[in-house]
Amino acid sequence: MLDIFSLIKNKTEITSSDYSIEDIDLSSVPNHIAIIMDGNGRWAKKRGLPRIAGHYEGMKVVRKIVKSANEIGVKVLTLYAFSTENWKRPKEEVDYLMRLPEEFLGTFLPELVTENVQVRVMGNQEQLPSHTLKALNKAIYDTQYNDGLILNFALNYGSRYEMIEAIKQIVKDSKNGNLEVEDINEELFSSYLMTSDIGEPDLLIRTSGEIRLSNFMLWQLAYAEFWFTDVYWPDFNKNEFLKSIVEYQCRTRRFGGV
Repeated sequence: MLDIFSLIKNKTEITSSDYSIEDIDLSSVPNHIAIIMDGNGRWAKKRGLPRIAGHYEGMKVVRKIVKSANEIGVKVLTLYAFSTENWKRPKEEVDYLMRLPEEFLGTFLPELVTENVQVRVMGNQEQLPSHTLKALNKAIYDTQYNDGLILNFALNYGSRYEMIEAIKQIVKDSKNGNLEVEDINEELFSSYLMTSDIGEPDLLIRTSGEIRLSNFMLWQLAYAEFWFTDVYWPDFNKNEFLKSIVEYQCRTRRFGGV
């Protein structure tokens, strides 16, 4: 079995911190932050490591960012963990990615419970392996009464799939007489989406230098602020996270107005 620990040892970069909690206006922290965690494979390749080593290192970053988000009062943190398109990757990599929730939650679930974090999952769970579902369901069950930060994993998630499923349900409800065509508006459509009870993101962060949405929350991100960084996800840290918050707070959100 591949020894990730020995492969990564002495190959991670340590970056100094330039930002602190004191730089944040805690009265205007984004309620909902969504993150596209990108660059794990390229991080590994740059160091002569297999791609799964990057995913392993990225898993540890999730813990750090969850703690930082919780510390400043973020209400919802949605992490794009696995897309509906990611099944196209090599089987070895997909199999490892399907083991990561088990490994992450097996290690950090007690900490999430202590930190009052509630775990949720959105996406098509029918395709997920039983061992992945078992780990996720345990985390959801064990944290169901926590009322702090909502840690929402987008797993086997695709925004187009989400919207098509919402449309199907709206059509069914209309045919059953539970809904009139005239009732359909933006608010109603949003209520059929997987994010209906957590609200739309205020801030989207994408790591690794890529500038695209990759089929992620296309409806919900209509008026979110976008923040892109060249830093690969395994190198993303509290400093980078706080930097994104500071820059978010320097912007004026007009929502189409003046």
